[in-house]
Amino acid sequence: MTEQSQFTSRVDQLDQQVDEWWERWRGMPTVDRLFFGASNLGDFSLIWHLVGGLRALPPGRKTGSAVGFSALLGLESLLVNQGVKRFFVRNRPGSADENTTKHQLRQPITSSFPSGHASAAFCASTVLASRSKFGSLWHLVAGVVACSRIHVRLHHASDVGAGACLGFLLGKTIGRLVPKG
Repeated sequence: MTEQSQFTSRVDQLDQQVDEWWERWRGMPTVDRLFFGASNLGDFSLIWHLVGGLRALPPGRKTGSAVGFSALLGLESLLVNQGVKRFFVRNRPGSADENTTKHQLRQPITSSFPSGHASAAFCASTVLASRSKFGSLWHLVAGVVACSRIHVRLHHASDVGAGACLGFLLGKTIGRLVPKG
């Protein structure tokens, strides 16, 4: 067995263990509502565009910060979804068609690795946390959005972990380009 296949096997084992642990939370109405809602709000970074726009509303705020924040999210999406994901071809653990709940779910068309929802969430939360008195709260919201992808079975735990790390790094590096407002 090669080193790469040993590594892949261990990652698969970890993903399976997390999925088995997570199974206890699936099917609970309140938990399903939270995570399916978070997953849907994470589609196209909707939640983060809304937060960026709302932060620019109070008098005296610069609208350029909201535009810059949305541009950052667009750049993150381009880099992750059209760049990084093309280097990996990983099947998803499930599909939207297999969803037996009453909650709607959009079927992604890109590779499972890394999670674009997790990357966008942690890119956004990293920028927001550096400019807000609610710093840790943004990371908590990002964690819910990221973990929602495990709950709805559209990502493996390792996809989410890698996406979160990538998003954090992107937030730290290219987040500096966003005007402060």
